Amino acid sequence: MFGGVALLNLDSKGRLAIPAKHRDALLEGCGGRLTVTVDPSQCLLIYPQPAWEPVRDKLNNLPAFNPQARALQRLILGHAEELELDSAGRILLSPTLRSFARLDKAVALVGLGSKFELWDEAQWNAQTAAALAMSPADIAAQLDGFVL
Repeated sequence: MFGGVALLNLDSKGRLAIPAKHRDALLEGCGGRLTVTVDPSQCLLIYPQPAWEPVRDKLNNLPAFNPQARALQRLILGHAEELELDSAGRILLSPTLRSFARLDKAVALVGLGSKFELWDEAQWNAQTAAALAMSPADIAAQLDGFVL
């Protein structure tokens, strides 16, 4: 399970060095094979290959003639790229993926259990500020009474 926020920098070629604590788990759990795709909130999703496969299958099984389902398939499946950690523990993000998420240099890698989100650092800070501005009552109302 992946957790925590790591503030990192992309290099000039668009490579992301995965932090050692996650790199070891990725090498052990999936041989360093990852799928990176886009999220509607304009960040990137990074899945270890075994965690990606059920997501991919669910998306592929959405109704073929539902316009919203097709749009989601085009977005998430259409942008999915299979990557592998290099010998230095880095992944090379394509210009298309970097452009979608507006990634330049400073980024935030956010562990979310079975996957990661990769955000432009300024956008991540804005997301964090928005979450902190939510009242507990608003959270409970939106999430069916969820309480920490």
